[in-house]
Amino acid sequence: MSAPNDPFDFFALDALRQSHPAWRLLRADNAPLIAAFLQRTFIAPNVRLMAQADLAEALEDLLFDLRRQLGEGAFPRTARAYLDDWAESDKGWLRKFYRQGSDEPWFDLTPASEKAIGWLASLSERSFVGAESRLLTLVELLRQMSEGSETDPALRIAELQRRREAIEAEMARIAAGDIPLLGDTELKDRFLQFSQIARELLADFRAVEQNFRGLDRKVRERIALWEGSRGELLEQILGERDAIADSDQGRNFRAFWDFLMSHRRQEELTSLLERVLLLSPVAELHPDARIRRIHYDWLEAGEQTQRTVALLSQQLRRFLDDRAWLENRRIMEILRGIESKALALRGAPPTGSEFMSIDDAACSIELPLERPLHRPAARIRLVETAVEAGSADLDAALLFSQVVVDRERIRANIRRELQAQAQITLAELCTRHPLQQGLAELVACLQIAEEEFHALPDELVCDTIVWQGCDADGQPLLKQAILPRVIFVR
Repeated sequence: MSAPNDPFDFFALDALRQSHPAWRLLRADNAPLIAAFLQRTFIAPNVRLMAQADLAEALEDLLFDLRRQLGEGAFPRTARAYLDDWAESDKGWLRKFYRQGSDEPWFDLTPASEKAIGWLASLSERSFVGAESRLLTLVELLRQMSEGSETDPALRIAELQRRREAIEAEMARIAAGDIPLLGDTELKDRFLQFSQIARELLADFRAVEQNFRGLDRKVRERIALWEGSRGELLEQILGERDAIADSDQGRNFRAFWDFLMSHRRQEELTSLLERVLLLSPVAELHPDARIRRIHYDWLEAGEQTQRTVALLSQQLRRFLDDRAWLENRRIMEILRGIESKALALRGAPPTGSEFMSIDDAACSIELPLERPLHRPAARIRLVETAVEAGSADLDAALLFSQVVVDRERIRANIRRELQAQAQITLAELCTRHPLQQGLAELVACLQIAEEEFHALPDELVCDTIVWQGCDADGQPLLKQAILPRVIFVR
């Protein structure tokens, strides 16, 4: 007999075989096509999102090549038909959605598909299987948990002293000429473990995004089923600044993101990777060329997750605003009902002494000296002037020109500055990256600061932001804006 919650119970496995997208992918008739295409298109180049037209074109190229080898009857459906089928709810191998401001569908790989493709990759025979580095990693994790939960100061100090004595002994051996080096087998073992963990970490970002969407869905369900007051609901869901970002998943991801955003950490990772890849035992393994920039792939995947979290938080706030609008509408309907009933009773009011009562009635007192003094209105003097005919040599295109602010460039400048320092003011940002589109770009900076970077305003200090503009004659002109200090934080 198996345990009640045993994941390897027969019925649990049978339900998993029927419902889990990863298992359904492995059972699909076109599983080799699906896995090969998704690996080549999404996983290998670390592509997070792709438009339908580009994805269909890539699949059409693969289908054309396969039909040329297997015959024209192979894979008879069109590329878009395959993509729509793989994104259906009964498949769940692709996520199809519409981005804000776009009418074209976009696709992303689901975590279940990435798990299935990763399992298929593990089936290939490996020339070298290491175990020592994984054992050392497990022991180190146990040591960190044991030491990190120890509350006795004496025991922690004793452990630190023991570690210091070991470091001093090792330093003495190195100074004496005894320099221990890792052998070729140990280097290969550790590099293979690093490559595996780096790939798994890159794959975990899609699972993190899915967890955030699950949290957002649970919050919406709680809002939809809530029957108490709106204040109690907000106290439960938004007790801190953001219900999604302050979850366990959000705090864990934010700690990882702060570590990765450190400029010193990025330089350290780049230097270490370059040194390790030059070692001859590692070069014999013929590592993937993309492993050299794996930390930049982490950054790109992390930015996509950050954008997803910001979008979900924005949608959640909009959802709460819609609920507030519905509540206000209900209040107005109740008031209109009271007015209609009062009008219906105007001709024949009810009799009795208790027709209407007002509790705690009080009069409003308005003192004479509290009234504002009279202010005479300013008289406008109109001057009659002759109407002159204007010049016909005008550029009519100026009436239709629009200013389009490049918001992605602003975001990239902010992230680049926050990699080198913990915080930066809006005035410093505009000094290092001068405004190119004047006041419109400054307003876009303030909007991005409020919606995406949770910037901190300082009302006690004002900054002056200067940019280059042009007057009516097209001559260069310096313009400036004075506003409270806005601080971007990492």
